[in-house]
Formats: sequence, C-alpha cells, structure tokens
Amino acid sequence: MADMKRQEILGQIKEQGEVVRQLKAANAEKDKITEEVSKLLELKAQLGDGASQKFVLKTPKGTRDYTPKQMAIRNGVFNTITECFRRHGAETIDTPVFELKETLTGKYGEDSKLIYDLKDQGGELLSLRYDLTVPFARYLAMNKINKIKRYHIAKVYRRDNPAMTRGRYREFYQCDFDIAGQYDPMIPDAECVKIVHEILNDLGLGKFVIKVNHRQILDGMFAVCGVPEDKFRTACSSVDKLDKTFWEDVRAEMVDEKGIDPDAADRIGQYVRLNGGLELIDQLLQDPKMSSNKSAKDGLEAMRLLLRYCEIFGILDKVSFDLSLARGLDYYTGIIYEAILTGHETLSTKSGDQVGVGSVAGGGRYDGLVGMFDPKKKNVPCVGVSIGIERVFSIMEAKAKAEEAKIRTTHTQVLVASPTKGMLEERMKLCQHLWAAGIRAEIIYKKNPTILIQYQHAEKMDIPLIAVIAEQEIKDGTVTLRNTATREEGPVPREEIVAAIKARCQELGA
Repeated sequence: MADMKRQEILGQIKEQGEVVRQLKAANAEKDKITEEVSKLLELKAQLGDGASQKFVLKTPKGTRDYTPKQMAIRNGVFNTITECFRRHGAETIDTPVFELKETLTGKYGEDSKLIYDLKDQGGELLSLRYDLTVPFARYLAMNKINKIKRYHIAKVYRRDNPAMTRGRYREFYQCDFDIAGQYDPMIPDAECVKIVHEILNDLGLGKFVIKVNHRQILDGMFAVCGVPEDKFRTACSSVDKLDKTFWEDVRAEMVDEKGIDPDAADRIGQYVRLNGGLELIDQLLQDPKMSSNKSAKDGLEAMRLLLRYCEIFGILDKVSFDLSLARGLDYYTGIIYEAILTGHETLSTKSGDQVGVGSVAGGGRYDGLVGMFDPKKKNVPCVGVSIGIERVFSIMEAKAKAEEAKIRTTHTQVLVASPTKGMLEERMKLCQHLWAAGIRAEIIYKKNPTILIQYQHAEKMDIPLIAVIAEQEIKDGTVTLRNTATREEGPVPREEIVAAIKARCQELGA
C-alpha cells in the first residue's frame, strides 16, 4: 500500500476512533455505537495487504442472526399467530421475495425511498418487496381473483434507519391477514380488529390499545383545517409520525418542509389530540365544520358502525378512536388501525405527555390498490392487518430472559443410550424402530460414550425420556425407560416400548 494512501487511512481511523469514543462517553444507543465501531474495523482492515487483509465478520446493518433459543421463541409466536389466522378461516399463499420495480413504484408515498432496488437482471428492473400487501394486490389482479381470505408470513425489506433494540430492522418478517371481496360495510374490518385483539391476548404481551381512525375522517379534518387537497397525503405522512415523535416536530415538518399554512397546522393540532369512543363521534358530529364536510361525516358514521361491531365481538374496551392515527401509506382508503403496547417504552414530550413507541400491528382498508394492476381498472375491495412480528419477538425475548425461563430448542422425545461398550448397532436399531413409529429420537454420535455423558446430554437438551439398553435388556427382551427429570426408571417389554414412550410423552406434554 502506498505511503500516502496508508497515511490517509490512518487519519480516517483516528477520526473514526474519536467518533466512537464520543458516542460511548455520551452513552449513545447501542445500535449507533455498533454501527460506528463497524466502520472503524472496516478502516483498520484496509491497512492489511492482499491475502493478509482482515475480513470483518458481521451481519449487514439492520439484520441479525438468531440462536436456537431465539428461534424457539419465534416459532412459538408464529404458531400462535398462524392458529389465530386459521381459526378465522384463512388460507395461505406465497409470492416472490422480489417484484418488478414498477409493481412497487408509487404505492408507498414518502416511504418509497426505503425500497431496496436490485441491479438490472437481464432487462428486468427489480426491487425487494417492501411489504406483503402490494404483492398480494398484484397476485389478485394477475390471477383475476375477486374473493379470498388469506394469510401470508414472510420476510420483507426496507432501507430504514434501524433501531434493533426496539425491533426495527431492514430485514424482517410480516404476518399478514387480508379479506378481499365485496361485503357489507365494516363486517370484515371489525373481524381484522378482533384478530389483532386475539393475537395480543394469546401472546400475553401485557396491556395494549387498538387505535382506529378513518381516511375519510382524516381527509375531512385536513379540508376543514385549510389544507389544500393536493397536500392531504403529505400532511397525513407527517401526522403518521406522532407515535414516534412530538407534535412540535410534526408541526415544524408540516410548515417548514411541506409548505402547509401555520394556522392550518395549529388547527390540525387541536384535532389530533382527540381520542375516545362513541362519545367522540357524537362530539365531532356536533362540530359545525366537521359535520358540514361530507367526507368527515361519512367517515364518522362508518366509525360508529365499526365500534358497534367491536362491542359485539367483546373488544370495545381495548379499542380507541384516535384522530392522531394516520398511517402514511398512500393506498389506504377507509378504516385504519394500529395496536400499541401501553406498558412498553414511552418518550416524554416537552409538555410532560407520554408518546408510546410500542406499535406491534397495523392495517386498514385499501379498496383501490388491486385496480392499479388490473388492465380494466377493476377494483377488488380489501381490508387487512399486519402483525409487527420483530417488535413482538424483542418483547418475548426480553420477557423470557427476565423470567429466566427454560426454553427447549429441540423436539426430541427420547434419547437412546447404553451404559456398556459395543452397543452402537443396538442403539441404532432401537432408534430406527422408534423413528419408524413416528417418535422423535436420537443417539450420541460416539461408538462408546459413557452413560454420564449421555445422561448429561439429555438433561442439557431437556429431552424428557431416555431409553437404556444393555446386554441384560437384550437378553430379557426389554428396554429400561428413564424419566430424565425425576430419574425414575423401570423395564418395559421391547414390543411395548413405542406405546410406553407415546403414553409418557402425552403425560409430560412432550
């Protein structure tokens, strides 16, 4: 490496090292420190020469690996969510992880800048999917489907600024449930809200509230506040940030960056502070400005119907009609909702209020999205919800760690063991017999492991049963079945071992 180039890199290393020191001294966020340390290591790696150059082993920014224990928690969450979706009659589909760029373009408003574009692939401009909703709409239009209830669990990608301690990544799973088809107002919408309620209850995440609003109400609100119609969506995008930041910042963005009149912004500020239930609908219908706006009035009547259905479903106590809820995606046309964990992570505003950052689910109605893909512009009404699964995982992992819960990372029911040498083939034969009967069994991959090593393996991996065979058991035609936790054991006839193991596993819930 040329001396001038080396000196330049050394200078950059010095500067980057100072950045890291300042962040640590200021007790900055762990994610930010990790990011800057990675930059420092990359600079140091450049000082190597050719083959001796260091390769920095790390996952890309905004991604992570998952340990077996973390995967066990994730799979448990997936199972709970999938069971709920199936309980409500949904079938599942899958779509490609990347789409034609033009499929995704113009569907996400200001968030379009977060889409990952891929290099030209043989004449096709491609992008990684940003969510599962737009691919679903493309799927409906392409296959001429006008009625389906589906769920889809898969990874999506966003060039977002990650905050991994809060469950915000660049690669993450979404769990979507959508109802497509022409139905009577608010019936499928209310069921989607009910599904969110069931999932959060089943996962035991603590206190939560499901905020609901309506795009027609928002549009009416912007109109009566004096926002030009061509700025409704950009104003909506700003209001959408209220769950992450303060009103003062949102107002500044509206006025300084988006050119909305300061008086209009102040009027919006008065409305977005309102939340409640049926009484808020009555209050807004008595508001001379809101009640005289057709869009707002229609939206409020639709909201009244939704809350009535939520009451029938027994979830009204967890539902809040909140005018600050906006959801910035351009494709929403009707009801919108978002689930907030009220017991997790809040930020204090300058006025002393608390802003939650615990959003774990969101969705709404998007009646015009399918028509964007249909050659004849034929619309298929749709409503759906997406569970923010990474946020849920972060909370479940922290909960398991705090409770020091023991987590099984395998599903093995029985370990086949032997206390004597020369029994490998006999262990393999018994293992094969159990596998053929559908029992989850394993052996230690050693010819002559000590019985202590085998018992310790069963305890470490939380394998509930141990099937022990030795020369005496073979002679007697039996197997000694041992309970790993209690260490109680006894002989079982060889021909009855399958039934005995299944019975014991049923008792132990294994």
